[in-house]
Amino acid sequence: MEIKGSNILITGGNSGIGKETAKQLIALGANVVITGRDKEKLNKVAQEIGAIPLPFDISDLKSIPAKSREAFILLDGKIDTLINNAGIGVFPKLGEITIEDLESVYKTNVFGLTLLTQEIVKPFIKQGYGNIINIGSTAALKGFERGTVYAASKFAVRGITQSWQAELRKYNIRVCLVNPSEVTTAFAAEDRVERDENNKKLGTEEIAHTIVVTLQMRDKGFVPEVTVWATNPF
Repeated sequence: MEIKGSNILITGGNSGIGKETAKQLIALGANVVITGRDKEKLNKVAQEIGAIPLPFDISDLKSIPAKSREAFILLDGKIDTLINNAGIGVFPKLGEITIEDLESVYKTNVFGLTLLTQEIVKPFIKQGYGNIINIGSTAALKGFERGTVYAASKFAVRGITQSWQAELRKYNIRVCLVNPSEVTTAFAAEDRVERDENNKKLGTEEIAHTIVVTLQMRDKGFVPEVTVWATNPF
């Protein structure tokens, strides 16, 4: 895919992996819409990196069709790539899990992701190409202590990705799952403040780089799944 001049929608693009990915794609000449729930923060980040802001809470499922149309309008009626980056996590141990835990995580990580993609993919099918990048996790590959809710949602995203690959390959639509391991971001921080990168965990730069080079592959091929591990996070 030629990134220069392409139109890209990134959910959860006002911090962390989404922000860094937008930054790298914009540097290569892409037109990028980023979404986020915090309008003030979103506008500030968009101005900082040269993105187009779209205030959007993906867990508000009823708003998805209208927000999808708005994204197309902001990108002059055409989207080449959807990056499903928005995600949340809660980590209660078995015996403390609530319905609210399950609903909140699944609304964002699974339901919102699926319903948004369902809207964006319709024009992809008509135009005969498109790119979908789902941000998974190493938690999509193996469960862990206190991971019941979060890992289950990411296992679901992995199954969803594989199903879309089977459905959409015939339309030249490339679907990739990117699984980061330990990354220093605001993820799971109650105040949602970005944490400084440390010398053990991955930075957002490595994950964004992986997304960019995956997209840059010629359209004749695609990477179904890629996992990025920190060399030594311990």
